[in-house]
Amino acid sequence: MRIVNLTNETKQNLLENLLKRSTNDYGDYEAIVADIIENVKTRKEEAIFEYSLKFDKCLTTKETFQVTKAEIDAAYAEIDAQFIQVMKASAENIRAYHEKQKRSSWFDAKEDGTILGQKITPMQTVGVYVPGGKAAYPSTTLMNVIPAKVAGVPNIIMTTPAGANGKVNPATLVAADIAGVDMIFKTGGAQAIAALAYGTQLIPKVDKIVGPGNIFVALAKRAVYGHVSIDSIAGPSEILVLADESATPRYVAADLLSQAEHDELASSILITTSAELAKQVSDEVDKFVEVLERKAIIQESLNNYGYILVAEDMEMAIDAANEIASEHLEILTQNPFDTMTRIRNAGAIFLGEYSSEPLGDYYAGPNHVLPTNGTAKFFSPLNVDDYVKKSSIISYSREALEKVHQDIELFATKEGLTAHANSIRVRFEEK
Repeated sequence: MRIVNLTNETKQNLLENLLKRSTNDYGDYEAIVADIIENVKTRKEEAIFEYSLKFDKCLTTKETFQVTKAEIDAAYAEIDAQFIQVMKASAENIRAYHEKQKRSSWFDAKEDGTILGQKITPMQTVGVYVPGGKAAYPSTTLMNVIPAKVAGVPNIIMTTPAGANGKVNPATLVAADIAGVDMIFKTGGAQAIAALAYGTQLIPKVDKIVGPGNIFVALAKRAVYGHVSIDSIAGPSEILVLADESATPRYVAADLLSQAEHDELASSILITTSAELAKQVSDEVDKFVEVLERKAIIQESLNNYGYILVAEDMEMAIDAANEIASEHLEILTQNPFDTMTRIRNAGAIFLGEYSSEPLGDYYAGPNHVLPTNGTAKFFSPLNVDDYVKKSSIISYSREALEKVHQDIELFATKEGLTAHANSIRVRFEEK
């Protein structure tokens, strides 16, 4: 891996390089996505089935479009029993963690008859997109569905592409069943997002769409945002390891490569105060790359977005970490909890050398759907709040309003909204 001294200039160059991965740089595909969305809006299943045949080589009919219970039962038979138990244990950890995020409606009443509050209501219908293709991600199914179930969403609709044989990946189906998905349809890509956003003859229109996908899925989610809610526009995966001389080079190297294997756009960055550690990690990375299965992808990712940055001190290192605002941040320092208190921007923070990033991807419980491409400065991990709506509650008695009605009338009048003022004034007209 390239080793660079951390300066303001190298930090700025790095940030500019990482931003090249944004979906804003894929405008050439927007017209294609717009056509797909319009076609699905107009022709519904007829268009979806044509796209399934074109892109997935899958012949789909109205009779085979929705996954049946028999198909789910068959999926259980195909999956190793131990793996099923692992998924169930993971699901329980995810559920337990997200249960702690639940909030209740609240009301605050005063003696003069003023009642203020907040009513929390789960969304009615949520759509979950799960990628298919070359890789299957049952963990993503669990992470997207379980917080919605914890929030109390009654209807969860999942879309995922089927293969040329008409079957959905069995691990994905088992994970969906464990998580509690209500309906599963065999469609992927921008056409699936359009179907969820606008509804078809068989797929109900949803209130929100969550889940990752390729560039066509990302652009489709951006296009339908506003008509429905979405979780975020997911970018390529990324990891930043913040380490001092106490870190184990082999652990650091292994953790960096855990993200580099995702795809060629993934980002793997080490920021360290130790030049010796930097050299040792680079050597360990080279050794691992030679033996790992996804060698070509890893090497391309490292060539494009792999960096080892050597900082003068930990203050400079932490400042750079906050600027990068990585999706995953591992802290491998002598006192990781102290270092963590100075971190402002990160999707998920992993503390200590036995808390490597895959622990969060699969098992610990916190959500692995995280803000990418610097958006951890203003976005949070997927959570229970993403599946609920909050309504403000306001109730004033005559006594309470009488004490403040002139203030409200003055405010409205100063804004030139006399009908607003009148709406308050008429309640205190002399009879």
